[in-house]
Amino acid sequence: MENWDDVVFEVDLLKSQEIDLDYILELIFEKNKKKLDKASLIEEIRRVIRSSVGNRAKESLIIDFINQSNLDLYVDRTDVIKAFYEYAQAELKKEAVALIAGENLNEREAKHYIEFSLKRKFANENGTDFNNILPKMSPLNPQYLAKKQTVFKKIVAFIEKFKDVGEQL
Repeated sequence: MENWDDVVFEVDLLKSQEIDLDYILELIFEKNKKKLDKASLIEEIRRVIRSSVGNRAKESLIIDFINQSNLDLYVDRTDVIKAFYEYAQAELKKEAVALIAGENLNEREAKHYIEFSLKRKFANENGTDFNNILPKMSPLNPQYLAKKQTVFKKIVAFIEKFKDVGEQL
């Protein structure tokens, strides 16, 4: 038999159109207070994240936060939310640097493009902004199109993961 709180939660989940990130973070706090071990907590949070289309891309970010945090130190929900956003913003900066270096992108242009994409919550490959971030390569080079597609896919995944958690690199 399921715990009544879990039943109420499931009903609330069904009623809500979309679960927001803060709700997931509050749930982490609540479930941790009930002394779930980390593995059970992670399993439960994964289920909630996967039921939330808008937050699926953030799953690894949220799970890494749980694994790297001593959740018992947080006094209330706002502490967990604040700690997560600080963690996520640090990860955003680290992963942006790695993406720019790893793909040999024009650093200044790439930072501007990524920040702009985070603000509007999606990446766009049309126009010159995206082309300006790519490594100097002739559009006639056979590798140009493949490079462009690879970089765009990585940026789209990056934006999905970090939108709504920060906009500053």
